[in-house]
Amino acid sequence: MNDTIYALATAPGRAALAVMRLSGPDSRRVLAEMSGRPPPPVRQMSLRDLRDRSGRLLDRALIVWFQGPASFTGEDVVEFHLHGGAAVVAATAGALEAAGCRTAAPGEFTRRAFANGRLSLAEAEGVADLIDAETVQQSSQALQQLSGALDDRFARWRNALIECLALLEASIDFPDEDLPPDVAAGAAEGLRGLDADLESALGEGRGEFVRDGFRVALIGPPNAGKSSLFNTLTGRDAAIVTPVAGTTRDVIEADIHLNGYLVRLADTAGLRETDDAVEAEGVRRARAWSDRAGLRLWLTDGTFHVEQPPDLGPADWWVLTKADKGGPPIPFVTGHPVYRLDTRDRDQVMALAADLGRHVTARLSGGEFPAVTRARHREILADARECLSRAIAGFGRAPELVAEDVRLAARALERLSGRIDSEAVLDRVFGSFCIGK
Repeated sequence: MNDTIYALATAPGRAALAVMRLSGPDSRRVLAEMSGRPPPPVRQMSLRDLRDRSGRLLDRALIVWFQGPASFTGEDVVEFHLHGGAAVVAATAGALEAAGCRTAAPGEFTRRAFANGRLSLAEAEGVADLIDAETVQQSSQALQQLSGALDDRFARWRNALIECLALLEASIDFPDEDLPPDVAAGAAEGLRGLDADLESALGEGRGEFVRDGFRVALIGPPNAGKSSLFNTLTGRDAAIVTPVAGTTRDVIEADIHLNGYLVRLADTAGLRETDDAVEAEGVRRARAWSDRAGLRLWLTDGTFHVEQPPDLGPADWWVLTKADKGGPPIPFVTGHPVYRLDTRDRDQVMALAADLGRHVTARLSGGEFPAVTRARHREILADARECLSRAIAGFGRAPELVAEDVRLAARALERLSGRIDSEAVLDRVFGSFCIGK
């Protein structure tokens, strides 16, 4: 990281303004060469004429100087607030190249902030999530993660592990000392409590649902009205609707926003036994998608008498369709919300959507900041819990092995903040960022 990088920090294309960001050891020199003057006071905008090495005027721009380490990257940083024309941006980039700078790789600014101790890896992931946020709740979660909420939770677990490790090592290193007899027992109790916390964190799924979208599957037999309900909920003709059974052969997804949350809705192939290879694959995909959903809406034709769908799960809702055609009374099913509606009637469907919004809000709001917002977090916490399980099972046998498993669990939690992550992991994390951040 001894070179100086630059990138356009705003979206490319015609605009009133374009912000070009520069970071690295040559930032001061490049700014002085292009503006003909030393940097202005830190964090103050200054109007400057910018010129290339031949003296050609590039733009009259506002520039801001951030002196390291008090900058986003921890290095000397310059921001050029240019006029947004493509010619101005291209000419400025060319001048920066001529001055010895290079184009930044995706996520390189944030990676330098991480390397210089300005951000933890979890906070850096919060930056990426904030940029990608589409809903109020996604941005709120990303801002909390960027502010260190996730690191705080990880740190509490790691500190508790270290306390347990200290008790274990005391019993190992000073077996002949007059230590309280319940030292090891205290460590065991603490580890069991941590194991329960990790199990709960891995099972809740709130953070991933907020970030990636709460998955709702429309599932049921053919011609039950799944595609009609999907189209009414999304407000567009996204799925083909015909009287022919088995029209939907694949999973069709669309995103809707409910109460500030992203909801990923899926219309699926009708569930039935079939000799058609294509339809059978559609049924397999329908079941696979719905198995990973946070909620399933099980649709059946409401004109027929059905006690309940055969695969109605404990968290499923039952929707009896074709209410405009009449049908038998709504059956009573313990523990399952049951709706009767015409899937093409917007008012009825919006009432269902309102209930969906309340359900999603109840599932995803409240409580402590979620411990898992990405698959990376889930993998590491699963590793830590595996180490903890071995440690708990090892009590009463070799205390040195128990202590080593506790030490491995603590090291796993350090990987969450990026303290001991490999370059390959860092490449994967920062490679998903946009250029200029």
